[in-house]
Amino acid sequence: MSAAPLRLGLAGLGTVGIGVVKIVQRHAALIAARTGREVVITAVSARDRSKNRDADLSGYAWETDPVALATRADVDVFVEVMGGHEGAARAATEAAIAAGKDVVTANKALLAHHGQSLALAAEAAGRVIRFEAAVAGGIPVIKALTEGLAGNQIRRVMGVMNGSCNYILTRMQNEGLSYQEVFDAAQQLGYLEADPNLDVGGIDAGHKLSLLAAIAFGTRVSFDAVELEGIGNVSIDDIRLAEDMGYRIKLLGVAQLTGRGLEQRMTPCLVPADSPLGQLQGGTNMVVLEGDSVGQIVLRGPGAGEGPTASAVMADVIDIARGLRLPTFGQPAATLATPVAARTATPAPWYLRMTLLDKPGALAKIATCLGEAGVSIDQMRQYGHQGANAPVLIVTHKAARDDIDHAIGRFAGTGVLVGAPVAIRIEEV
Repeated sequence: MSAAPLRLGLAGLGTVGIGVVKIVQRHAALIAARTGREVVITAVSARDRSKNRDADLSGYAWETDPVALATRADVDVFVEVMGGHEGAARAATEAAIAAGKDVVTANKALLAHHGQSLALAAEAAGRVIRFEAAVAGGIPVIKALTEGLAGNQIRRVMGVMNGSCNYILTRMQNEGLSYQEVFDAAQQLGYLEADPNLDVGGIDAGHKLSLLAAIAFGTRVSFDAVELEGIGNVSIDDIRLAEDMGYRIKLLGVAQLTGRGLEQRMTPCLVPADSPLGQLQGGTNMVVLEGDSVGQIVLRGPGAGEGPTASAVMADVIDIARGLRLPTFGQPAATLATPVAARTATPAPWYLRMTLLDKPGALAKIATCLGEAGVSIDQMRQYGHQGANAPVLIVTHKAARDDIDHAIGRFAGTGVLVGAPVAIRIEEV
């Protein structure tokens, strides 16, 4: 084996970082056989050196400052698994590129906010940034888009990309629990970020969707244009009624390029219960890619955790060891188009749940509002009365979001609506 070892500087010794250490140590011979060179860790960085981390770190140099780690002469690849889109993670990544290092990162927030500038800097310096671990944990979706499907024009990217949200929704579904009950349990089990809104607010998944959209459609990352709606308003009533209609509720990301521009949304949606997305349980992730030549590809697997995420980090490290060098987003960053952000206008059926006063003509008034907005009704069901109120569920034929919003705006003037109606898109998958 004549090639010099590939030397890693590892910033971050949390769950993922320790997972990387374990793979490098446990599979050293296997990695060398597959790449033709040794892959070794030469130095590491974390805030607390005294913490017990369930791994032997004695053979590695220690840097308290990740920027110092990123610029060490004995580091070829800076591996960043700290997290955060500003501060140390950004400073160290920029320092690594300036110092002539390649970068492997699991940091979706960093790339969602600064991906274009980092990609331009890396490509100008002849360096690569790889980020398989930043999207959907152990699922090789970045590699699928940049390599396996590179000959396709991508039509749509869709998926469940936050395991914590899927865990909450499936526990609500399976156990009949309220959102707050499952949220509290997930927090106690450590399934949520320190700021839970990153998960349940759809922000984490929105970061991932914006990165996939950039690769799929050849556009600059535009996280700020992602329509975000979390799962906090999904009630057990919606879970049960959707099930009664043959649907499941998922926090679903969808990106597609239309004549109006780039549509990106991360919102709760109803999907058919018997579809692959509808059957997805627990913390598992699923990404659906649709290409003009290949048709539909479904990728399913663990979306987080020590082993799966470290596996994705090492896939990128091994590609670099083999000499595979690709632009950050699949084509040179300077050629990425500035997308025109488009509010989702693609028509779809809608689930509408509302409570009406139980009096003659109430349903007719709601139906009139829908009709005047150009929305036709596919199904309508009235459930058990609640005193003087009547819960009503309507499923529409395909309609644009603007038309649904227009109809809902008219409901308030009918005098029969109790509280705010719920509107959830039904996605065809």
